[in-house]
Amino acid sequence: MRSIKIVSLPGDGIGQEVVASAVQVIEKVAPKFDLEISIEEHLFGGCSYDAHGEMLTEETLAACKNADAVLLGAVGGPKWENLPHNKKPEAALLKLRKELGLYANIRPAKVFDALADASSLKKDIIQGTDFVVVRELTGGIYFGQPRGYDEEKGWNTMVYEKYEVERIARQAFELARKRGKKVTSIDKANVLEVSQFWRQIVHEVHKDYQDVVLNDMYVDNAAMQVVRNPKQFDVIVTSNLFGDIISDISGMITGSLGMLPSASLGDKYALYEPIHGSAPDIAGQNKANPLATLASVAMMFENTLDLPEAGKLIYSAIEDTLSKGYRTGDIKSEGCKLASTTEMTEQILTSLDAVK
Repeated sequence: MRSIKIVSLPGDGIGQEVVASAVQVIEKVAPKFDLEISIEEHLFGGCSYDAHGEMLTEETLAACKNADAVLLGAVGGPKWENLPHNKKPEAALLKLRKELGLYANIRPAKVFDALADASSLKKDIIQGTDFVVVRELTGGIYFGQPRGYDEEKGWNTMVYEKYEVERIARQAFELARKRGKKVTSIDKANVLEVSQFWRQIVHEVHKDYQDVVLNDMYVDNAAMQVVRNPKQFDVIVTSNLFGDIISDISGMITGSLGMLPSASLGDKYALYEPIHGSAPDIAGQNKANPLATLASVAMMFENTLDLPEAGKLIYSAIEDTLSKGYRTGDIKSEGCKLASTTEMTEQILTSLDAVK
């Protein structure tokens, strides 16, 4: 039996609820693949600040570095909005990514057939959409120095080193080889020197991947194209800032941010999380959509644990539950069965039980 150690960081708001659902699914799937999985929970984000005065303690960071994978719920909320920038939950998340060297954020945007009507876009536009955003995660304007503001102006620095662009480009090309062999690199090379540099390095890396088609697209056009014709994309690779925006736009395609999983990968560590926020307006009300977190667990089985069949099993359970008409409020449509977080989870577990 193979032993696996996972650190769970439920975090704040609905993170507590969706990670609880994920733990149940992990414990249901593990025996089917002869896995012994131990899950160690730690405080992270606002709840950690309330308990320890720090959003990310050294103990929690050490535990993450000692795990095979990290599962994160969500961080932040109005309670901590007035803290200094370097004390906010979001700053702790950036620090965690940096400390673990998680430079590649993988965000699938897949439309389940049963949810084709849940999107605000027309069904014939989005049905069959299946692309992945590969976002550079530890460089760019979120980390560049100098940064700051005074009474007269504010300033940030968008900078990329050659090695940062090279490694994220390779992640995208390698992923494309397993999919549709097409990469779209998104930048703003018509006005930004850093984007001109980005484009140059991506094209240099592409020389090693001539079996993959590469095209370039300006970010403003890309934002339009994602909602106009999302099926044209296979793998999108872009910078930290642009990836943040494009991947959230993708939420409109799937019908809800509650449907979008993600993986943050480095050379040594991996972190999995839904891309939605802590949703304090519904926290503790059993209304959260757990499916993005469950899909993130599927990605964990596929990537870190190298068990693609386990990932497919979870995706099949999600599809089965949706096809039976169960919906949380964020993806509710006429004629469906409004379900709570726990009810959706129970349906997923029932579907998993049906597979021996």
